[in-house]
Amino acid sequence: MAEASGADQLANLHLDEVTGEKVSKSELKKRQKQRLQEEKKKEKAAVAPPKPRQEKTVSAEEEESQLTPNQYFEIRSGKIQKLRQSKAPNPYPHKFKVTTDLRDFLPRYESIKTGEHLKDVEVRVGGRIYTKRVSGSKLVFYDIRAEGVKVQVMCQSQEASGDVPFEQQHEHLRRGDIIGIVGYPGRTAPRNRPEGELSIFAREIVLLTPCLHQIPSEHYGFKDQEQRYRQRYLDLIMNDNSRNVFLTRSKMITYIRRYFDERDFVEVETPMMNAIAGGATAKPFVTHHNDLDMNLFMRVAPELYLKMLIVGGLERVYELGRLFRNEGIDLTHNPEFTTCEFYMAYADVYDIMDITEDLVSGLVKHVTGSYRTTFHTQTGEEYQVNWEKPWKRIDMMGALEEACGEKFPPGEELHTAETNDFLKRILKKMNVDCTPPQTNARMLDKLVGEFIEETCVNPTFITGHPQMMSPLAKYHRDRPGLCERFEAFVCKKEIVNAYTELNDPFDQRLRFEEQARQKDQGDEEAQMIDENFCTSLEYGLPPTGGWGMGIDRLVMFLTDNYSIKEVLTFPFMKEEANQGKEKKPAAEVVGIKPEVEEGIRKSSSGASQILLTEHELYSAQVEPSRP
Repeated sequence: MAEASGADQLANLHLDEVTGEKVSKSELKKRQKQRLQEEKKKEKAAVAPPKPRQEKTVSAEEEESQLTPNQYFEIRSGKIQKLRQSKAPNPYPHKFKVTTDLRDFLPRYESIKTGEHLKDVEVRVGGRIYTKRVSGSKLVFYDIRAEGVKVQVMCQSQEASGDVPFEQQHEHLRRGDIIGIVGYPGRTAPRNRPEGELSIFAREIVLLTPCLHQIPSEHYGFKDQEQRYRQRYLDLIMNDNSRNVFLTRSKMITYIRRYFDERDFVEVETPMMNAIAGGATAKPFVTHHNDLDMNLFMRVAPELYLKMLIVGGLERVYELGRLFRNEGIDLTHNPEFTTCEFYMAYADVYDIMDITEDLVSGLVKHVTGSYRTTFHTQTGEEYQVNWEKPWKRIDMMGALEEACGEKFPPGEELHTAETNDFLKRILKKMNVDCTPPQTNARMLDKLVGEFIEETCVNPTFITGHPQMMSPLAKYHRDRPGLCERFEAFVCKKEIVNAYTELNDPFDQRLRFEEQARQKDQGDEEAQMIDENFCTSLEYGLPPTGGWGMGIDRLVMFLTDNYSIKEVLTFPFMKEEANQGKEKKPAAEVVGIKPEVEEGIRKSSSGASQILLTEHELYSAQVEPSRP
């Protein structure tokens, strides 16, 4: 019975000619129908035109990132030149009203919740674009910076207002451009994280100044040390640390001014060019006055002028300014540098020591929030510096005797030829080299540098200098041959030089003559005799304390920079090797011609004449393209 049933089932199966299988009638029909549909699809696809290949769209910014700096500069200059001609938009508008400081924006609106928008609050800010992110044609993000603060700007087409359409507001903008933003504060509501970012939701973006060059990426930054010094503007754009150094410097100078102003000092200005380079032992720069046909010296110190003001009755004076010394360039010396000098009638070196401790320790606390700072040298040494008063005091001659193991000649003999022989022997014994001319003052200074200054990490006063090392300091009231002077050292470097001022015109004349003798021996840094200053002393300089401090070096210590170039906005640099092979300026790249300018020149008779001179000013006329 079972065998008959199986036979009946086989009899009801049908052969699938494609696969060779035997299947039920319904299964066979299903397969045939499916195959028929597939055949029709193939026929339809065969006669249909090929579909266009979809390529991934690349933004203009991504394409430009592959260009070399020169290519980018030329292309960008050309595009901006077209905007200059069309004024659609004007790439260099005259004015944009800024009502919001980004430094206030962040703390003021920090409490805004995720997804919250303050549409009734108008924000108008200006800033530089650091990043641009495009998400389709209707959404653009920018990160902008201003006053050292970064904020995100979110631009949506539905929020756009103003005369310029959304796409045209953004198509010309690139990294480095300075833009104006009109919008409102809010916080984004991202899907991939719980908290959004405080942002400006822009209603209008205005190009204020385009950047024609590629700025370095934030990932790689701008690290080349020499280029940072040569292109300080780009260094400040890219590196917040450089910006903070100069803000700290400004804060320090403001504190120093306020300190003296609050103590009834008068800030004065004295000449930068002098007929005599006086006031310090240093080699001057020489310049020439054409009309007077005479050489002048850029000032190496304002000291003599400031003391002449004390003679005149301005009993407390100070000056913050630049000095110029034609000496070596190294990590702590630049040909021009900034100092502060003050002079105080009826004060002596001991009063000035107290003022120095009070001023500098207070300054450090004000700027850093503490009396303790850290300084790293070029070799990686770390100094923990305690600026709190009172400071350590070291007697120069006593310390040298201890270091060298020999008794030095008495103070009144330190200027003699016998002492010169003694010092040469000490240099040889201690294996210390002093380049010519080997004057007594230079050899002593070399020994001090080797054996005393090297011990001064925390602020230290070195006192008891020989008179022949200090031609403008008053003799010591108790120690013949020495003078009332101190130098303050920190991290093994001098920051302050001060003394009880010499006010005896007879003694001052002898000191200047000794300096003249040293100059005759070949010491180019020795001072010359200033007859006008000597005459002023004859009118009477009251007992006075004087002081000078190097601003640059103090900034170095408080910002932890071992190179003076880091704390000068534009340090002196050697001429570049490829100078004269500069790249073309933007005006030349786009073909703008020089314009003839009307100038004024005096004739030999002294009358003014108007003439036309070819001056390198560029007009907006573009050179016609050649066929």
